[in-house]
Amino acid sequence: MRVRKTALVAALSSLALLTGCGAADMTKQASPFANAQGAKTVTLSVQSWVGAQANVAVAQYILEHELGYRVDTVQVDEVPAWDALSQGRVDALLEDWGHPEQEQRYVKDKKTITAGGELGVTGHIGWFVPTYLAKQHPDITNWKNLNKYSHLFRTPESGDKGQLMDGSPSYVTNDKALVKNLKLDYQVVFAGSEAAQITQMRQFAKEKKPFLTYWYTPQWLFKKVPMTEVKLPPYKEGCDADPEKVACAYPHTPLQKYLNSGFAKNGGKAAAFLKKFKWTTEDQNEVSLMIADKKMAPEDAAKKWVDSHRSTWKKWLS
Repeated sequence: MRVRKTALVAALSSLALLTGCGAADMTKQASPFANAQGAKTVTLSVQSWVGAQANVAVAQYILEHELGYRVDTVQVDEVPAWDALSQGRVDALLEDWGHPEQEQRYVKDKKTITAGGELGVTGHIGWFVPTYLAKQHPDITNWKNLNKYSHLFRTPESGDKGQLMDGSPSYVTNDKALVKNLKLDYQVVFAGSEAAQITQMRQFAKEKKPFLTYWYTPQWLFKKVPMTEVKLPPYKEGCDADPEKVACAYPHTPLQKYLNSGFAKNGGKAAAFLKKFKWTTEDQNEVSLMIADKKMAPEDAAKKWVDSHRSTWKKWLS
């Protein structure tokens, strides 16, 4: 989802986090089960945002309960996940928002990573305001008018500029360049994580306060806090090629899966299943909502979805 940063988060033995999305050497902290010779184990990379966790929760549940695998998960930011995948420290990455440099290096040049097909979900990053604010000021949804309203978005963190709230610095983001190149009177302020960003947005919405935020679809929060996208200059192929000169909207990105090439070739039923794993935005949001809003354990949310969508996931096993 999200431009390419640093910092390993942590290794997990189970998918216990609810929300959140590097170049630390995560390979030295990888799962002890990854690439275990002769063992029926699979190691999945899980990013910190809840949609990615929903993917892994369902895949993990089916691998364990239908195919009899031991599944280990490792939480790691976007770029280090590619490094770990290339080196076989994790077997699969189920949601990538587009990293052309890593794809060129590992998929096309080194061939240590194999494309695993589309996830079935199209991701889009954008700037959003709460719909109640868009109704009060309809022209606020055009970037050309944002400076007129910058005073509405001032916070202690942004000073005399309007606040553009981002999540984690590790996410794919062009926002600092956009603010500079579009000459906007705004300051990018990082909440720190998806969870922290959601907390702030819900508090703003509860008090009907204005906010301007970097956000993305699919995301379950839209069901709780209706938001309207601000129109940025149209995206055109290559307009974001130079990170320092970006002055266009974010693209709509069909999210992709990637597998370690050795695992893709020799991973048996697990690899075949993960290649076929493909669901809809609605499916992902359903599980994400259970995890993040209803506070269900990821395994319980996955079980509930699996129990009610048998016809969907059975196709992934054929």
